[in-house]
Amino acid sequence: MSNQNQDNKRIAKNTLLLYFRMLFLMVVNLYTSRIILQILGVEDFGIYNVVGGVITMFSVISGSLAAAISRFLTFELGCGNIENLKRVFSSSVTIQLLLSIIILVLAESIGVIFLNTQMTIPSNRIVAANWVMQFSLLTFIINLISVPYNAAIIAHEKMAAFAYVSIFEGLGKLGIAFLIMISPIDKLVFYAVLMCVLAVIIRVLYGIYCKKNFEECTYHLIFDRKQLKTMFGFAQWSFIGNSAGIMRNQGVNILLNIYYGPIVNAANGIANQVSTAVYGFANNFIIAVNPQIIKSYSQNEIEKSSALVKNSSRLSFLLLLLIITPIIVETDFIMSLWLGNVPQYTSNLVRLSLVMILFESLSLPLITMQNATGIIRDYQLVVGVLHLLNFPFSWIILSLGAHPTSVYFISIILVLICFYARLFMLKRIVNNISIKDFTIDVFLRCILIFIFSYICVYMEYRLIDNDIIVIAASIITTILFSYIFGMKKNEKKIIIDKIIKTIK
Repeated sequence: MSNQNQDNKRIAKNTLLLYFRMLFLMVVNLYTSRIILQILGVEDFGIYNVVGGVITMFSVISGSLAAAISRFLTFELGCGNIENLKRVFSSSVTIQLLLSIIILVLAESIGVIFLNTQMTIPSNRIVAANWVMQFSLLTFIINLISVPYNAAIIAHEKMAAFAYVSIFEGLGKLGIAFLIMISPIDKLVFYAVLMCVLAVIIRVLYGIYCKKNFEECTYHLIFDRKQLKTMFGFAQWSFIGNSAGIMRNQGVNILLNIYYGPIVNAANGIANQVSTAVYGFANNFIIAVNPQIIKSYSQNEIEKSSALVKNSSRLSFLLLLLIITPIIVETDFIMSLWLGNVPQYTSNLVRLSLVMILFESLSLPLITMQNATGIIRDYQLVVGVLHLLNFPFSWIILSLGAHPTSVYFISIILVLICFYARLFMLKRIVNNISIKDFTIDVFLRCILIFIFSYICVYMEYRLIDNDIIVIAASIITTILFSYIFGMKKNEKKIIIDKIIKTIK
């Protein structure tokens, strides 16, 4: 029981640190986005988002290995084998260096050709777009090499490091937003250059911290064939899932560019920024609880791990709902207050993207548990193929003249289907997972809270002629619904005890 309490306290502490990190970054990113949109203009802002998206598509190669690196480092840490841990870390860095070379070659050939022949870029901005691609590629490779170091920090649950470095990162982005005002060269190109410089500095800071604090984070050139084979075996199936995610986000973004041009890319870029910032709140909770799920499984505490998965799935949904509900109702007001000049389609794209990530948050703990088992072939084949359908379905409806927002309706439907696909696949491996319990205690409970909260908040919106009061009232309403219908008795007791303790 003592160990359980310590684990819960660690999760709570790390969640709070990550929330502080996310809140700070969200405020800075939203403010800098407004400045950058005003300085670059809607067209250049859209170009930066879609060109950066072309480079991000190459993370289909790296993302699968990133998941493998995080899983194996956390698993070995849970087993307590320091020699295996060192071997996994050095093998991870070696893999990322090799991947960097492969991605560099592919981006400089396929990526450049695609940019110059297939994408809708104004002729007077094509040179700037090519420079943006080069610096976005360099930034991507730097972040790629950082993956093993970031995974080590998460595995050791040292979330304070993320919080402190994020303060610096946020201030750096704020500085960049003001520096491009006095840019000596093309503002779009200068912005890409400064973002690359910031990535280098962040990479150095994380490297210094890991080398100083973690014994395994000293790189040695290692070609452990057995270890590499195991990690690649895990990664080859993750590749399918990552391909699906990239095609859903960046692939569909490129389709929007082809059919509607960079203006819609600007609106979609803003929607992605908002959803990413909000999604971070749920993801921070999951990052804090992930090591406990994996370590519990590695120590054969299956019941504890399964309980963590079910409870964190429900709580991550409720945490997101608290933020999403007022934004959905007051999107027009918030976008106007934030951006001033709001690109066409932005508000509807923001609303739909938020609904999509809300339902997707239910699946986050299931993904962690599935990765912890190491048995992911069938899971990735089923879920990956389902998510890959986003791209062809979006292509078909856009070619038929559908509205840009239609692509998000497809994503929402597939997210809900994938939730149950993940649940069924995990049940085949972990007997403690109950589909009935998940349906009643997680899915239906969360859906009902979402519906009732939205109805009440919408009524407040219609009755109250003050946007600020509506936002405040919607937060209070969502908290009450989440507390009354979303929390279990023991969770309510913990909250009441904390409130009483704080008052005293």
